[in-house]
Amino acid sequence: MDLHQLFDQAIADSKTLSEKPSNDTLLQLYSLYKQGSEGDVNIDAPSNPFDFVAKAKFEAWEALKGKSKEQAMQDYIDLVAKLKS
Repeated sequence: MDLHQLFDQAIADSKTLSEKPSNDTLLQLYSLYKQGSEGDVNIDAPSNPFDFVAKAKFEAWEALKGKSKEQAMQDYIDLVAKLKS
């Protein structure tokens, strides 16, 4: 399997984990997914100061700025594998 296929499999596997990950881990999964699939953050920061979830997601993704898509995919695959075990 190539990296993209492994990434797609990890995405599918992340939806069938036996336990729900912590909020911090969910943010990490989200940001790695976005960085791996889209690259550096390409949206404006949320404008609603009370939308804490959107702000947290944006900041988590923005923190990965400069990480290659390939490295983000591999990190996502590794994290999902760790969560599965």
